[in-house]
Formats: sequence, C-alpha cells, structure tokens
Amino acid sequence: MMALNCNCNKGFADSYMLLKPEDAGWLDLVHVLFSRNLQNRNFVETHAEGALEESFRHRWLIFVSIVLQKVMMFVAKPLAFFGSCVEAFINLIVLNGGFLMILLNFLTGRLIIPDRASPNFLSCIGNLDTRVKLDHLDAIKRKDGRYYVSLAMMASKASYENAAYLKALITNHWKMEFLGFYDCWNDYQGKGTTQVLVLLDSYEDHDTYVVAFRGTEPFDADAWCTDLDISWYGIPGVGKMHGGFMKALGLQRSMGWPNEIQRDENLPPLAYYVIRDILRKGLSENPNAKFILTGHSLGGALAILYPTIMFLHDEKLLMERLEGVYTFGQPRVGDDMYGKYMRQKLKENSITYCRFVYCNDIVPRLPYDDNDLHFKHFGVCLFFNRRYELQVLEEEPNKNYFSPWCVIPMMFNALLELIRSFTIAYANGPRYREGWFLFGFRVFGLLIPGLPAHGPQDYINSTLLGSIERHLKVD
Repeated sequence: MMALNCNCNKGFADSYMLLKPEDAGWLDLVHVLFSRNLQNRNFVETHAEGALEESFRHRWLIFVSIVLQKVMMFVAKPLAFFGSCVEAFINLIVLNGGFLMILLNFLTGRLIIPDRASPNFLSCIGNLDTRVKLDHLDAIKRKDGRYYVSLAMMASKASYENAAYLKALITNHWKMEFLGFYDCWNDYQGKGTTQVLVLLDSYEDHDTYVVAFRGTEPFDADAWCTDLDISWYGIPGVGKMHGGFMKALGLQRSMGWPNEIQRDENLPPLAYYVIRDILRKGLSENPNAKFILTGHSLGGALAILYPTIMFLHDEKLLMERLEGVYTFGQPRVGDDMYGKYMRQKLKENSITYCRFVYCNDIVPRLPYDDNDLHFKHFGVCLFFNRRYELQVLEEEPNKNYFSPWCVIPMMFNALLELIRSFTIAYANGPRYREGWFLFGFRVFGLLIPGLPAHGPQDYINSTLLGSIERHLKVD
C-alpha cells in the first residue's frame, strides 16, 4: 500500500505545479508571458521533469488561469449577491403562479416570499429542469444497470438544492432514506466549497448508498476557481491529477492525503473522509449493501477522483462494495498515466465506470487534451447527439471544443435544440416539456454553443430516451 501521509503539502507527490493567484501581481503576470523561468515567480511553485515553462502556449494558459481566478475572487461577493437575486426572482414568479399573480397575491395579502432554506425553493439549476419524481424507475429492476444510471443522474441534479428540499424530496417522493447533505471544507480556499448528498435506496435485500457530489453552480466564484485552477500533482505510480479538484475533495494543506485524520467535530468535514466514514459504518453493518458514486460537471470529477484515493488507501471494504461510478458532463481529471492506472484498478475490482457526454457540452472538453496540459479522459464515452442517440466512443468529437471548423455546426445544432424546445413534449410526452427559463438558456446557447448543453436537462433525457441498456448489457 502506498503511504500518503506527509509533513508538507506536497509530500505525497513526486512532481507538481501549483498556481497561487492570490500571490500574483499584475506586473508578474505580464512577465510570465515573456520569461521562460517560472521558478522565479512567487505565484507558481513547480517541481517537474522537463521544462514545460519553455512553451509559450503553456505560459499563456497559466496566465489565463490565474487572471480568471483573480477576476472570480474579485467579483465573488457581487456575483453571489446577483445570483441570490436571480434565484429569488425566479422562485417569486414560480411560487406565486406567474407574473400576473404576484400583484394579485400582494394586493390580497397572499404573496409568497421565497425562503432559500425552505423545501419549496429551487436553485437556478433546479429551475432549468423541474422534474423530480422517479416514477419512470418503477418498471425497472434494481439489478438492471439502467436503474442506477437514471437514479444517479437524478441524484446529481438534486444535489444542487438545499438540505430541506432534499430531505423532503428523498423522503416523501423517492421513498428513500436521506442520510445527509454535507458542506465540506476546502483547506486551500479556507471555506466550505464542496457539497455532497448521501442517501440510501433500500429494496428487499438490495441496499444501495448513493453519493452525489454537487457540480459548479453558475454564481459560485469558489467553484469556478476550482474549475479554472490548472495546478496538478503527480503521484508516483499513479500519474498527474488536477490540483483544483483534489483540493475540493479534501486534500490537506499540511498533510496531503493521510489515511486517518483527527478533526474537530465543530469544523466543517472534509469530503473524502466524511463519505468514507459513512460508508465504512453502513457497509460493515449491512453485508448486502453496496454504493455508487455520481456527479454532474465538477461533481463528476470528484466522483471519479474519489476511488483514486480509496485505492491508494487500500480501502478493501469500499473497493469490494463500489458498484459503479456514473458521471455526467465530467471534465478531465488527469493525464494518460493516471488513466491507465484507473482503468487497471477499476477492472481489478469489477467496478463499472460510465462517463456520459451530451452533444456539444463544453465542460467534458476541458481542460485541454494537448501537449501543454496533458489532461486526458479514460474509459469509454457514452456520447449522445441532439436526438439522444447513443454512440460508444473512446473520446467525444471535437475533443478540445475551440475548433474553428466546428463553430458553424455547433451554432446550427444550438438552433435545432432551441426549436426542439417547442416539439419535444409533443414527440415524447408532457414529462419532457421545457419551461421559459430553460428556453431562455437555450437562446443564450446561440451565442455560446455548448453551454446550455451542459445543463442537467439533456443528460436526464439521455438516460430516459437513449438506448443505454445496449451498452450496459455488453459491459
């Protein structure tokens, strides 16, 4: 077993490149574009074989990453305030039954004021797609892989909501056990930035714990900083992994990834460790229970990184009981060596890994898979086109997104998706009806194709309308 205990923040890694935007002055950022020696810059800490800094393009990507992170840090509070106002306004309209009813309810004293902590308050992500029921799963057996794919996607979407909403949804509608919703600590950002939903699906003798990591919220600057951070750590025998995602999962500044930790109960938990302790207890008490990991967007990255640390810690009980990892719109998390390591470990432990990508979704195509960043996907890609037709691929088409040859086809596809908003309910039933908020988001997609494609609505449709059982049976 590889020991991950250490007495410094990089002791578990044999190579690393760490970006520290808080230490970067604007003059330093300009210099990095013209100087190949990054080691003299206090905002870049690096120890790696080769001279990656010699590439101008690589220095340019470092420049862009730090600038965008600094911008996010600067606008964090106004962005959060603006997001709160947007969500409150949308919920005010929805809860009161529309624009006209707001005035009527106000005049009659029946105006409903949104409460962010209430069970009927929906996030922006939740308002894009308001489907919450699991009635489509009633006819699917638990042993059918399609069941857990659909449940994983619905749990991934639900993880964007508040704890009161989740408790009511899971207990009353899903008829499952709500085990907790955790706001987890990021030791590098010094605040809680990672949210995790844990529930238990009990059915006869087939109990399954579902762990769903929340993805990037539109107005959460901290989550955007995690996504934009192209820092990486190289672990011996494993490969290079995305530093921002590792920090969000629970990497500790002073100790790295120790097997065991002593943490004050009054402090927010660390995502990896709090989930591990819940699963250790639940699985040891129930020999028939298993668990799945899932997440959308950033949540998908955390879901596939989780078993990496689990393998390194040689968590035998968890390795035996992990039934599958299902990610939706997941970004790249490591290099080619890391992919080979994970393919081998997942195969050895008979763990299913399904990576879903819908059409022109921009996020699975980041960070770049090129000679400068070296990030790569691994495992098969379950790719769905605009008609939700499945293709099983090694890599999604237009793998780095910013290709001039794909701009016109992507914009045309965005237009067809916008038209589909009016027809999908007639073609597939009222369950697929799209609201005005989602329609507006698709209009925005005409300017930035691939951004609306990242929303949960098309991933839910892919699990419902796509012929995924064909792949799952083969797998």
